[in-house]
Amino acid sequence: MAAPPSAYQDRHFLAVIGDEDSVTGLLLAGIGHVTQPPEAKKNFLVVDDKTEDSTIEHAFDDFTQERKDIAIVLINQHIAERIRNRVDTYTEAFPAVLEIPSKDHPYDPEKDSVLRRVRRLFGE
Repeated sequence: MAAPPSAYQDRHFLAVIGDEDSVTGLLLAGIGHVTQPPEAKKNFLVVDDKTEDSTIEHAFDDFTQERKDIAIVLINQHIAERIRNRVDTYTEAFPAVLEIPSKDHPYDPEKDSVLRRVRRLFGE
């Protein structure tokens, strides 16, 4: 059964949680957005080795639960590994969470939460 239009009609933006190269590339492609002040929330988070897991979890929760204008959350797979429990337990249709590769970390389909769910669904 399809989701009702009220579940997605106000979702216009992509969000990204990734390394500097991934986020920069996507911002150059035009996905960047900042909400109106006084909150001025960004739809992206640049993660490096010094970024704490709690910061990544907070951004993930904000993009998936708090913000109703996000349609898709893109997250580098190696960063998703740092918050794997949070990513694996997320089951909502909107926003969709997609794991993407980065320049230094290739994509591993065995780690992708969406593909694992699909395989379970088909009994593989």
